[in-house]
Amino acid sequence: MPDAPQFNPTPRELDDLELITHGALDGPFNAPGSVVTLTLPDDVAAAATEAGEVELVDPEGLPLARVSWPAGDVTPLGTPAYGPFRRLYLTPAQVQEQYAGRTFVPVTGPLTHGELAELASAGPLVLLALVGSGTPDLSAVALLRATLAAAAQLPDAAVVAVPLAAHGDPEADHALGVQVVGAYAGTGRVQALGGPGAGGSSSTAENESDGEEFPDEIAAIIDADRPAPDAQGLVLFFTGLSGSGKSTLARALMDRLLETGQRTVTSLDGDVVRRNLSAGLTFSKQDRETNIRRIGWVAAEISRHGGVAVCSPIAPFDATRQDVRQYVEDAGGAFFLIHVATPLEECERRDRKGLYAKARAGVIPEFTGISSPYEVPADADVRVDTTGRTIEAALDDVLAALREAGYLDLATSTAEPTPLRVLFVCTANICRSPFMELTARRLAGADSGLHFSSAGTHGWNDKPMDAAMVEVLAEGLEAGDFRSRTVTRELLEEADLVLTAEAAQRGYLLEDHPALFRKIFTLGQAAEAVSRLEPGLTPTEVVERLGSARGNADPALDVPDPYRRGPEAAAAAAEQIGRLLQTVLPALSGHRR
Repeated sequence: MPDAPQFNPTPRELDDLELITHGALDGPFNAPGSVVTLTLPDDVAAAATEAGEVELVDPEGLPLARVSWPAGDVTPLGTPAYGPFRRLYLTPAQVQEQYAGRTFVPVTGPLTHGELAELASAGPLVLLALVGSGTPDLSAVALLRATLAAAAQLPDAAVVAVPLAAHGDPEADHALGVQVVGAYAGTGRVQALGGPGAGGSSSTAENESDGEEFPDEIAAIIDADRPAPDAQGLVLFFTGLSGSGKSTLARALMDRLLETGQRTVTSLDGDVVRRNLSAGLTFSKQDRETNIRRIGWVAAEISRHGGVAVCSPIAPFDATRQDVRQYVEDAGGAFFLIHVATPLEECERRDRKGLYAKARAGVIPEFTGISSPYEVPADADVRVDTTGRTIEAALDDVLAALREAGYLDLATSTAEPTPLRVLFVCTANICRSPFMELTARRLAGADSGLHFSSAGTHGWNDKPMDAAMVEVLAEGLEAGDFRSRTVTRELLEEADLVLTAEAAQRGYLLEDHPALFRKIFTLGQAAEAVSRLEPGLTPTEVVERLGSARGNADPALDVPDPYRRGPEAAAAAAEQIGRLLQTVLPALSGHRR
């Protein structure tokens, strides 16, 4: 007969196992009508069926029990010897021997002043703290600490830990609780708090809603175990396709956190983790999932101690993300999932490393989005599409969701506000766009919070401004040492808003940079859109709304090129530019009413 496979039970299954091996429950795991079940992975179940049994081990690999399979008969091999307050985990037989004649009180929550007063005259007591996966409002350790603090305020009370797990079925859980408490109490009297049966004390939330108060020592334990959301350990988990912008967003959020100095922050970036935590792993599906679970485990430990962990792996599979969520919740932290939902087409267009091309050519196997699926999260706390948006605008969506959830409020950042960057573009950057740049600075004023620059789609670099356009500059404006330059992708991406003189230039830019369609407009098109916006919008809101409120880039709204067409053409271009800027700039500076 082959050797029995080993299996490490889940926390809930481990609680069930303790109840069975301690004698609190009779019958096998799979007894008809029993709420106690053991679920094995398919490969372990197959090996157990072949061997006729499975060996259950603790997290350190020490054998705890042998279970015949599939009959489910349990043979104890040992009891868990780890964990805080292990001395309080007694068997029913030990409890009945040590505490015969006492009254037994099931406890699932911290005891209030009123409950302590009720118990003060109940005689010698045993407080059965029903700890286990999903049972108490508090963590198991906090419930035991709170119960010990309560026992210290009673005339004669002992505390026993009972590893009772919840199974998601209130009726079955109640019946199981009655059976388990009865096994520990034996012939002793059971006194329930907060209702009939063995339900134990009222929950923390119920007590608070009834106006009950806790003794100071117990209240302090509750506060430490259940901190407010803004003080809770937090894992910010960004997921999305390669090239979606998740790492850039994660870095921007981390920078904002560091600027405020509110929390300790740790970055668990994919490439950094690969070098240090997961060196030696391949990019097979199994190793990629192992890498993500390692990230999750480290992040959970950071959250356990009240820190903030920022993670940005692709994490394409829901099951793995759920594992990480469970790690964090088991550690007492909060898991906040950000889905950077930039479409595949845009991610592929951005690909500077050529990874998508290699994947489509079959050079990179199991590449997410091409030859391996990405399972879209159904439980994301916020979704962000970075297509055609600045990082600041996309980050605002994340910050708003974090603020609404109560975890972080970074609106009071002491960092200097980032000026809104406007790039003007014409053909050669010697006539219209430099005139736009200089005139915009004069009209907006030095304290507008706007930054203006210009560039050209064609022409020559390092040329002075056209003499005819210099002549029509307003009084007090000088071209000075202005020199032309050619527009680049970097200039376009740095800008919050790009305003061209003509529709042809807008089309030229969008042909090479289609994802930037939400921020590239002709000056005339932008003026038309601004006139339709409601007043009172912030500059950032104006830029965001332009993307949806704009009309077509009608050539009738173009500023004609005055180059080498005489002073009349230059004056006409100057007049039109000034008029359009007087419509656009008040909205961009937040002064439109």
